[in-house]
Amino acid sequence: MDASQPANTFALRKLYQPLRVVDVCDALDGIGYFNIGLMSPEVRPLWAGMKFWGVALTVRCVPANRPMWRLQSTEEIVDAHGQWFREVGNLSFQELIRPGHVIVTDTGGSGEVGFWGSNNGLGAIAAGAVGIITDGYCRDTAEIALQKTPICARARGRTIIPGRIEVAEVQCRIGCGGVQVRPGDLVGCDDDGIVVVPQEVAAEVAVHARAILLADMRGRRQLYERLGMPLDETVDYERVEAYYASLE
Repeated sequence: MDASQPANTFALRKLYQPLRVVDVCDALDGIGYFNIGLMSPEVRPLWAGMKFWGVALTVRCVPANRPMWRLQSTEEIVDAHGQWFREVGNLSFQELIRPGHVIVTDTGGSGEVGFWGSNNGLGAIAAGAVGIITDGYCRDTAEIALQKTPICARARGRTIIPGRIEVAEVQCRIGCGGVQVRPGDLVGCDDDGIVVVPQEVAAEVAVHARAILLADMRGRRQLYERLGMPLDETVDYERVEAYYASLE
């Protein structure tokens, strides 16, 4: 599959930034894409308040078919990943990361293995990624929450890569959390979960989702005022309108 991104996919990100996942889900329903892109609720943000919208960079993994060998020194144990990669090879995708990417990882049914952790996760963010999603395990989760590294995972794990998992292919069509994901699809996350927007309808969905969000904000603003509740950013529709006006 051609790994190049559609020319306008990254540009569409700005239309999604204020949106909630639910707004986008409602818009997908509205154009007949019922349940398309709804990732399994088992794949969840690792800390509350996480939100991102970005362009999918896909990684397909498979379980390793050979065990890790006994290492002979503390130095080798510290360098276990290096030992493994030098022996079996390593398909890197770090150089493919562009600002605005969401790295979506299909672990191929691998068992417990922390393919993502606090170190390589932070490295991906430093390279420009705005989020990471895996249908497998993530380790170092206390550090990830402390760092606010935006990672979503199906489970929390403890073990490392050698002898357990290998990268088979990058920038290809994958399945993650019951959803098809391709390079260039729009991917969003917040406390309600994850949605993948097929790139062919991403521009149309953004228009409808924007209207859904603003209608909800105006309606809840009226209820806030009726109940004497202090206003907060979730009902500040003027701010959202100003944001979109600035894009025109």
